[in-house]
Amino acid sequence: MDKSIWVVDDDESIRWVLEKGLGESGMDVQTFDSANKVIKRLETENPQLILTDIRMPGPSGIDLLDKVKELRPDIPVIIMTAHSDLESAVESYEHGAWEYLPKPFDIEEAVSMIKRATASEDTDKEDITVTQAEVIGEAPAMQEVFRAIGKLSNSNSTVLLIGESGTGKELVARALFQHSPRKDKPFIALNMGDIPKELLEAELFGHEKGAFTGADERRIGRFEQANGGTLFLDEIGDMQLETQTRLLRVLSNGEFYRVGGREPIKVDVRIITATHQNIESLVKAGSFREDLFHRLNVIKLSLPKLNERKEDIPALVKHFFQDYSDELKEEKKYLSAEVEEYFMTLSWPGNVRQLENTCRWLTVMSPSREIKLEDLPDDLKVENVENLNDWAKVLQSWSENYLAKGNNNLLEEAIPEFERTIIKVALKKTMGRKKEAAELLGWGRNTLTRKIKELGIDN
Repeated sequence: MDKSIWVVDDDESIRWVLEKGLGESGMDVQTFDSANKVIKRLETENPQLILTDIRMPGPSGIDLLDKVKELRPDIPVIIMTAHSDLESAVESYEHGAWEYLPKPFDIEEAVSMIKRATASEDTDKEDITVTQAEVIGEAPAMQEVFRAIGKLSNSNSTVLLIGESGTGKELVARALFQHSPRKDKPFIALNMGDIPKELLEAELFGHEKGAFTGADERRIGRFEQANGGTLFLDEIGDMQLETQTRLLRVLSNGEFYRVGGREPIKVDVRIITATHQNIESLVKAGSFREDLFHRLNVIKLSLPKLNERKEDIPALVKHFFQDYSDELKEEKKYLSAEVEEYFMTLSWPGNVRQLENTCRWLTVMSPSREIKLEDLPDDLKVENVENLNDWAKVLQSWSENYLAKGNNNLLEEAIPEFERTIIKVALKKTMGRKKEAAELLGWGRNTLTRKIKELGIDN
């Protein structure tokens, strides 16, 4: 096999960066501005790897990927895309991509990915049949979730979702289901924390007529309803030990008894579970069975908090406003630039669910299409007041927002602004008297005078 890496992108700057960066890593790189040129060369040449953009004039990266699989199925293909959504990620894996690289990327990340791909002896992927799911996110943490959904899309593996309340665990569970071989079978969701413990076993496994007071007829449980499909058990950490034992037995041999029943029932169910709790801590405390934890923890997927993916807030807001505009027959609202900026500074303790509820409230309650600061619910205004009392929290939110916009040189921007602000506060306190202001700042007068000049402060 030839040892060259082929880079395909209609953007000249991307080709230049990759050619330079990969070349400095000792790779032989050839670049192409269209898929057509690559397809023609594939008839006579055999590169070690192809790195291609997904959207280009003419044949797309997916079209090229299909052609590579037809002509040279042993060549790994990495798909690049600036459209970092779940659909693009899953589509790439569906067509047999070795990996998926969202733009913008660090050149070291690309180099590392290519080295892994070219070092692998088995670069073929099984075909993946998927459907689109509605999970939104361009943040790096969400890209990892998208990758996992894509890689699991031909799998029946048990998955454990870890994340705070409101991070979208059920949405991800549904995406895993929709992108699985069981997508045409039932998906049953059950929140373990919502069901009284004395009724939980009957809910899961069903019951026979007369099994207990009020059991006037036979009832089919969730496991039987989900047979052949997927059962999603949310808040698994709230399950009682007795029920854990019965669940472990089902996971071990696929059999259970209805409450009050004598005949074993056999089922084939994929299990996806979720929790906001630290299951390892529950195991150590003796409130969660260790053997059950290992049964459930086959694939663990952690979901990020909203304040860890703030760059996704504008897209999420637009999505929720569109949804509620359609549902409530209201005009579609949008955030003013000031409010969008403000949303990026909030902590969002309720995560995506809190943001969604806020958008619903604004759709109904805002007097105009453009949402302004005065239109926000009181609880968001209160949070801002509380945050102002913690300048480190404000600085953290400002820094996260600054970086989320793709800016660099954080300290070069922050330090002069920090110094400019506290100098102005000190001068205001002393009515412009520099000697007293310098004392408040812990500086000498000459240092303050120099800083005022350097920072262009009017005095």
